[in-house]
Amino acid sequence: MTRIADLLRAGRTLSFEFFPPKTDEAALALRTTIAELDELHPSFVSVTYGAGGSTRERTRDVVIAIEREVGLAAMAHLTCVAHTRSQLDSLLDEYHAAGVENILALAGDPVLDDDGRPIDGEFEYSLELVELIAEREQFSIGVAAHPEGHPRSVDLATDRRHLATKLEIADFAITQFFFEAEPYLRMVDELAALGCTKPVLPGIMPVTNVGQVTRFAQLAGAAFPAHLADRFESLADDPAGVRALGVELATELCQRLLDEGVPGLHFYTLNRSTATRDIARELDLTQ
Repeated sequence: MTRIADLLRAGRTLSFEFFPPKTDEAALALRTTIAELDELHPSFVSVTYGAGGSTRERTRDVVIAIEREVGLAAMAHLTCVAHTRSQLDSLLDEYHAAGVENILALAGDPVLDDDGRPIDGEFEYSLELVELIAEREQFSIGVAAHPEGHPRSVDLATDRRHLATKLEIADFAITQFFFEAEPYLRMVDELAALGCTKPVLPGIMPVTNVGQVTRFAQLAGAAFPAHLADRFESLADDPAGVRALGVELATELCQRLLDEGVPGLHFYTLNRSTATRDIARELDLTQ
């Protein structure tokens, strides 16, 4: 069983996200991280895809290596902005031939040329990519969800309608990371009110570096609550204290989500394993 849709039907999932390494040293570190996290028996892992296909080959190679060499179900992220249908079809053919059965379909950020002009492609919205992949009937399809709304959404109601429309075709969603349970739970309720009950996996990023996570949150449109920021600020000169607090808060968030009956947990690892392993141990997430 390697299709994520089937895994979700079978029970709660545990999954991890990686990004493709840029150097041989980073590739070795990622292999170590994957081996360490494999001890937790994850349901699947995912690999990100750079803007405009900037990591196309590296993403493909990592995904295929995880499937063939590690034996884990791997989901390839795929963005469509600045791509042609031929490019996307070619990559999907490669994944299918390699036995990869899961794709996370994303629009991707606009890509600019050297003169600052948008690079044209045949696709603009993630829904178009979802429809393209669904035509093939070869993959389990995931989409992105934003508990606090996509940064480019007009408003939350519009955001939820767009997500529900994608989930009419796709099998599941994975959220951007968030720091408190309420935005996620509210989003699930709002989707249910629209008749959408497809699984939505919460994305978790333990805070181990406040500046880094704050930047990521701003890009993703995720609020870093002031009361949490204040607690981390009090530990500004104590990196170990920041990490310990980050693990503690992420563990509490995960426990709340599990108590609410989430279909699984998806961890943004930043290609490191220690914080995720600490949380998994605290929650006894080994399967």
